[in-house]
Amino acid sequence: MLTVVLIAIEIIIAALFHDRIIRPYIGDVLVVILLFCFCKTFIKGSSVTIALAVLIFACVIETLQYFQFINFLGLQKSGLAGLILGHSFDWADIICYIIGFVILLFIETIKAGKQRGKG
Repeated sequence: MLTVVLIAIEIIIAALFHDRIIRPYIGDVLVVILLFCFCKTFIKGSSVTIALAVLIFACVIETLQYFQFINFLGLQKSGLAGLILGHSFDWADIICYIIGFVILLFIETIKAGKQRGKG
């Protein structure tokens, strides 16, 4: 359910916000959380491992932007490819991904503490 809510938020951000804070930064923080929630829907592994895998994935995509991988594939004019792969590398994006990762670790630590308290 949270995955669907986060997708809706990301779509709203992409469609309505053309600012210098929410779209470029909050959207990047939320995308890591969105991908984590999506993965947790199908993978019953360690939350830390899944969160780390999502962070690595996001950083790999950002690194591919640095090397203009979308141009290499000949998809620079594709809107969908641009949405998924992006067009330009930015260190601030990686920082946002790390912030999203830290938020995930914080939330998962709180959840684990509550579960231990119940058991």
